[in-house]
Amino acid sequence: MNAKLETGATTRPVTRQTFDDVLVPTYAPAAMVPVRAAGLDLWDQNGKHYLDFTSGIAVSSLGHCNPALVAALTEQLNRVWHLGNGYTNEPVLRLALALTEATFADRAFFCNSGAEANEGALKLARKYAHTKFGPHKSRIISCLSSFHGRTLFTVSVGGQPKYTEGFEPLPQEIDHIPYNDIEAARAAIGDDVCAVIVEPIQGEGGVIPGDPAYLKALRELCDQTGALLIFDEVQSGVGRTGALYAYMDKGVTPDILTSAKALGNGYPIGAMLTTNEIAAHFGVGSHGTTYGGNPLAATVALNVLETINQPAFLARVKQASDKIFANLRKLAADYPQVFGEVRGSGLLIGLPVAEPFKGRAKDITKAAEALGLMLLIAGTDVVRFAPALIVTDAQIDEADRILRAAVDGMLNAAPAK
Repeated sequence: MNAKLETGATTRPVTRQTFDDVLVPTYAPAAMVPVRAAGLDLWDQNGKHYLDFTSGIAVSSLGHCNPALVAALTEQLNRVWHLGNGYTNEPVLRLALALTEATFADRAFFCNSGAEANEGALKLARKYAHTKFGPHKSRIISCLSSFHGRTLFTVSVGGQPKYTEGFEPLPQEIDHIPYNDIEAARAAIGDDVCAVIVEPIQGEGGVIPGDPAYLKALRELCDQTGALLIFDEVQSGVGRTGALYAYMDKGVTPDILTSAKALGNGYPIGAMLTTNEIAAHFGVGSHGTTYGGNPLAATVALNVLETINQPAFLARVKQASDKIFANLRKLAADYPQVFGEVRGSGLLIGLPVAEPFKGRAKDITKAAEALGLMLLIAGTDVVRFAPALIVTDAQIDEADRILRAAVDGMLNAAPAK
């Protein structure tokens, strides 16, 4: 037998150092290692408690170890785990029906992640344009500072050069324009464009809401040129903004929508939603994925969708958002040397740092984590808040208290020598 398999790997002690020893260094995780969580509460290896306002980067919207999801997944675990796409299964059929009934879409394609969903959307857009108009219609328009995934295609479409450096040559016929700039869109979107992909709210780019007038202009330009409008709702979707999907509050309907993150509450799943006419350009064998439509993932996602897509639930998201915005506006007013004006939508919120703290958003989140509050960043200059959608008023106030204490600690620290 392989000696490496006889070492008790499932029970041996591991620490944060183990990451540095054996994992490819594509991340720089926190010093603490979480081992247990429930709702928005989390505990590390040392038993220290944290209030989680990250939800796994806008993923665990119903909280860690949600009892209803645990029960649904456990039941499915005792039925069937995986089949492969030579067969279909009941959970994925129910999920497809639920998503198409709840949105503009007629058809759904399932995969494993937001990157895969965007990859599929971009491939479909080029296939549609090639078939309907010819190979000249292949250019893709995206926005500067956007983020659409980590495949070579999606990092090229994303508007952040730091994610493409060293991976050249990149896919061609992709152009980037400033976000929320209607005139730039008009100049860029011509008859050779097959697709315009946009986040209704830029997440990684700094939590910047899309101007409804801008999004409507994109819709009009796509209609005029025959391009498809793709909304990347990987982060903004599934209740995060207080609507099931952000497009529903923007007054703009896309041709293709991508969803992931919160759809599985931590179980990997992605979805691409579109219309009958567009979906018809993907025939049997033209695209696929081994795990897409897995019955375990579909079971979790269906229960997530049925829980979140309720008027009372979505109304509560907006109430929680109002409270966090009020707290953060007061925080920014009390610490003008640290923070700027809060922005975002629903429970996807960005708090920019002021000029004296430029480049130090990560320092702020580290200080908060040391006191038991987990936060995110969106670039180097924005602190990002993405708590589970089930966050309570008491937890919102506790996060405010901890963040204030963290900022006080930073301001009171002796200057570095």
